[in-house]
Amino acid sequence: MSEIAQDLTRKKCVPCEGGVEPLTDTQIRPMLKGLPGWALDGIKIFREYEFKDHYQAQAFTNAVMWVSHREDHHPFLIVGYNTVRVEYWTHAINGLSENDFICAAKVDALFEI
Repeated sequence: MSEIAQDLTRKKCVPCEGGVEPLTDTQIRPMLKGLPGWALDGIKIFREYEFKDHYQAQAFTNAVMWVSHREDHHPFLIVGYNTVRVEYWTHAINGLSENDFICAAKVDALFEI
């Protein structure tokens, strides 16, 4: 796990109800570089995880939902037979916030266990 990812996993999401600007490209790039496998797609970041079977994909999905509930920051999930695509963006600002990267790092940590 990169130093950036370790730092992000130690943080807690802060509620965002709008009224702030989304992160700039200059702010996004270093955090994205610290999260291998994640990519930028317009105003969101995403990663697809692959598993041995549907049971493991579903178990991972449930774990992601637990993290999302704890952080009160929820991803868009696409679940296939043995894949889970996780997408984050902050709806209230129609772009990316630090919360998206915090959750991405925590989801990566789940995948590693």
